[in-house]
Formats: sequence, C-alpha cells, structure tokens
Amino acid sequence: MAVRSESWSRPAELGRWAILVALALVVFVGSWSALHAGFYATDQIVDTPVYQRYGDAIAHGQVPYRDFGVEYPPGALPVFALPALGHAQAGDFEPYRRAFEAVMWACGALALVAMAFALRALGVGTARRVAALGFTALAPLALGSVVLSRFDLWPAALTAAALAALVSRRFRVGNGLLGLAVAVKVYPIVLMPLAVVHVWRERGRHEALVCLGWLAGVLAACFVPFLVLAPGGVWASVVRQTTRPLQIESLGSGVLLALHQAVGLTVHWTSSHGSQNLVGTGPDAIGALQTVLQVAALLAVWWLFARGPGGRDELVRASAAAVCAFVALGKVLSPQYLIWLVPLVPLVRGRRGLAATALLTAAFACTDVVWYGTHRFDDYAFGSHWAWLVLTRNLLLVGLVAVLGLAWRAPRRSLT
Repeated sequence: MAVRSESWSRPAELGRWAILVALALVVFVGSWSALHAGFYATDQIVDTPVYQRYGDAIAHGQVPYRDFGVEYPPGALPVFALPALGHAQAGDFEPYRRAFEAVMWACGALALVAMAFALRALGVGTARRVAALGFTALAPLALGSVVLSRFDLWPAALTAAALAALVSRRFRVGNGLLGLAVAVKVYPIVLMPLAVVHVWRERGRHEALVCLGWLAGVLAACFVPFLVLAPGGVWASVVRQTTRPLQIESLGSGVLLALHQAVGLTVHWTSSHGSQNLVGTGPDAIGALQTVLQVAALLAVWWLFARGPGGRDELVRASAAAVCAFVALGKVLSPQYLIWLVPLVPLVRGRRGLAATALLTAAFACTDVVWYGTHRFDDYAFGSHWAWLVLTRNLLLVGLVAVLGLAWRAPRRSLT
C-alpha cells in the first residue's frame, strides 16, 4: 500500500508544479501586457532601433563584425536577427518591435520555467515556490518598460537555466548553458568558478575539468567563426565594452553627483559608448577603484563559497551574490542590469532570501521613480534631487551584496 501511495504521489506533485508554473505564466502575461498602457508607455528610452539595424543587416546577408560593427558578443545575435526575419523591408520598425517583444517575453517565460526546475531540485515548500515564481512573474511591473526594449532577458534566462541544471546535477548541461550565457553577455562568467568548485565537490576533479571543457567548447563555437571571419571587428567590440568610462548611473558617479549637489563639487560629463559618463581625472580614478572593488568582491564570494559547506543552496546564494557584486560595483550600471538579478535572488533560501528580495524590490522602486519621474534617466544628474535617489538605489545594491555574501557559518568542506 505504501508503494502504491508513493507511485501516485509523484504524478500528483508534478501536476501541482505544472499548475503553479502555468499560473505564474498567466500572471507574467498580465504584467507584460500592463507595460503597454498608462505611464509605462510614455517617454520610453529604447534600444530596439539599434537591434533592428543589426537584425536587418543579418537578414540581408551581411556578416556581423565584418560588414558592420556590433558592440555585443555573438550569442546576442539570434535575438536581433529573429525579429527581422519576419518582414522583408528593412527599417520597418513596428513589426520588428512587436516581434522583438515577443522574443523577450519567451525569454522571460523560459526564466520562469528554469526557476521552477531549480526550486523543485532544491526541495522547497509550497510557500517559497509561490513567492519566488510570483515575484518573477510580477517583476516587469517593478522593472518597467526597460524589459521590452533590452535583450537582457535572454542572458538572464540562460543563466537561470544553467543554474537550474547545476542544482539538478545535470552538470555538463549546466556548464554548456553557462558558456552560452557568457557568449550572449559576459556577466555570467562570474558563475564559472562557483560551478567548477561545485562540480568538483560533487563528482571530483575529472568531472569538473570535463564540465569546464563543455563551457569552453560552447564559447568557442560561438566566437571562433567570427574570429576567423572578422578578428578586428570582434576585438573592437571587446575593447569598446572593456574601456567604457564611469557611467553616470554607477555607484562612483552617484557619490560624485551627490557631492556636487551637497558641496558644489565640479563635475563634467559627456556622451560616449552609448551612455552619459563623468569625465576627468577624478572620475577616471574612481572608475579604476570601482574595478578593483568589483574584482575584490567577486574573489571574496568565490573564496567564501570554496571554503564554505558547499551544497546547492549555497551555490544559489553565491551565484546571486556574484552577479549582484558585478552589477553594483561596475563602472556601468544601466537599469536593465537589474533584470539579471530577477531569476536569481528569489531562489535564495530563508530569511536571508526574504531580506535580499526586499532590498532588490526597493532598488527597483528607486529606479522606477527616477526613470518615470524624469522621463530620461540622464537628466537627473545636475541641479536635481533625483541624484540622491539613484545613489540610494546603488547603496541598496551594495547592501544586497552584503546580505547575500555574508560568510558561510558551517565547517569547511574539502575539494578532494
């Protein structure tokens, strides 16, 4: 009789999971639809025309990096090209916009499904499942229209899928997906050391090296064809992204602009690299300092994880902490970077997870107030109280790094 009960309990559990995911997707549809109405639809700052230019060029046979410049890695190209394949006339914006938004919705749905798999592998209770999936399904309302016109849901979904595979002990699949995510937007590389350590603990050194090979192989498959066809174009893209100045929304800029308003500190800005940036000796020095702090924070997260108790919950927490450190302490902090945190932070267990999700929600709120209050994010900088709110957002993200990255208390586990 007990055996029969167990055989019936598994299908029932899977059914409950399927219903919960379906409900989350319905809520996600409602949230997505709401972004096309009211104040969400006014004075949007969009990147979609840039993506359309790339997509139209690809659809008409041009080779990225060789025939036209692209500032993003090769893994991003499919989501630029796919919306352009449905219409023949280049520059036809409305069909492209609708198709691109549909692709981004699908990426958001993929992130939700990946989270559901991760939560199931973690063995969480019903309340936590509902809270995590519900938060993500409603996240578009907190993030605002930026989710419609940026491609960041694509790498976020792949990162979530990679983490779900890792906690489900599909280590090779997880590392392959992580390699693909890195090929889309570089930030998921901060999960690589965590994945290697986790696999080493679970399956040994040989399997960890094999998984690292999977990651490297996927990366090579994405980059090598373009390196062969247009090495100069690929290198120019890398240089453009790694030499950006101190962007006006970053933590360092926030401090300088707050001092500008509080004590009259002189600051200068210019537009370059597709953003507004502070320029001069002081901003350059602070940008360099932020890079040092960013690297130090990532090393601390990796070290604490390697010396900690290990386990899947710790992997989730360390992954969220690493991505948050990359966002909070980087020289560039655009609103769409918060999308990267949506499928990661709600997976963190216990009171720490609740506190982290609350901090992330507050950061969303600060971003939205500035975005929709000024109608143009770069207008907040001078002679305005909006700068204080952006600085508050950035400090909330630093606090989120601290909450997620506090030292593990359990005894150290060996990698051998």
